[in-house]
Amino acid sequence: MAVKIHESWRGRLESEFEKDYFLTLTEFVKEEYVGKKVYPDPSNIFNAFELCPFEDVKVVILGQDPYHGVGQAHGLSFSVKDGVAIPPSLQNIYKEIVADLQCPEKLSELMKSGNLERWSKQGVLLLNATLTVVAGQAGSHQGRGWEVFTDRVIDVLSSGREGLVFMLWGKYAQNKGQIIDEGKHLVLKAAHPSPFSAYNGFFGCKHFSKANEYLKSKNLSAIDWLKT
Repeated sequence: MAVKIHESWRGRLESEFEKDYFLTLTEFVKEEYVGKKVYPDPSNIFNAFELCPFEDVKVVILGQDPYHGVGQAHGLSFSVKDGVAIPPSLQNIYKEIVADLQCPEKLSELMKSGNLERWSKQGVLLLNATLTVVAGQAGSHQGRGWEVFTDRVIDVLSSGREGLVFMLWGKYAQNKGQIIDEGKHLVLKAAHPSPFSAYNGFFGCKHFSKANEYLKSKNLSAIDWLKT
């Protein structure tokens, strides 16, 4: 597995690529792609980093692992490719956005596409804790080393930047986010947007307006969450 990652990230993560855990992870992932159907396509494993350079990050939305259905995953948490049915969690994210920003008439427009590259290009790092998954087997590449790598990504952002917004939805993301320096960044926590938990605190969390208010307080441009 060639580590194709944006140069702004490479300079900060290069040492990880030489560590034993990452070399072992690399060999494991290579073998999985040869013997099984694995998502996303190898060219998209580090897509989140390609679309959102280190210095451009404003918001981090942390997911768990890629979608494991046909044609869904393309390296961005909660996002699917154009033309793919929008997963329930992302539908709920869209519902919260239009409720939070008080523009329910925008929901139908958002629902036309689940491709969140438009957020990435504005500075939203859509980071999964695990970057690969076997088709049809949720969590199949957990505990293989990806979590160590993405912990380092979070640490590099927390220590190397100031004034970021971290959106941590659900217990898994919140536990992973414990390394974030809350004195330097805004950490927003809520239930996961899954249909199983969205009514337990995700709906009504107003994270999207809170993020933009915070960014503006730091003299940074807001994210256009309604961009299509």
